[in-house]
Amino acid sequence: MKTTVEIADALFAEAREVAERRGQTMRSLLEEGLRRVLDEVSPPPGYTLPDLSYGTGGIRPEYLAGGHDAFLEAAYGPDR
Repeated sequence: MKTTVEIADALFAEAREVAERRGQTMRSLLEEGLRRVLDEVSPPPGYTLPDLSYGTGGIRPEYLAGGHDAFLEAAYGPDR
């Protein structure tokens, strides 16, 4: 994509010198700089919880019949 951007003369001159020293085009130097800035502000990748489950068969029948309250009572006791 082509676009026009106004850059301070001194900044452009310095960027051109850096690009020449590194053997880069201005395009590649600008793309590299934009990528670095965007990487800093991008949210980190999401965290995936490890699978620590064990056994098979899914939810036990007594919990299926009792609904959410059955889970709470099993976890915290009847006086939750």
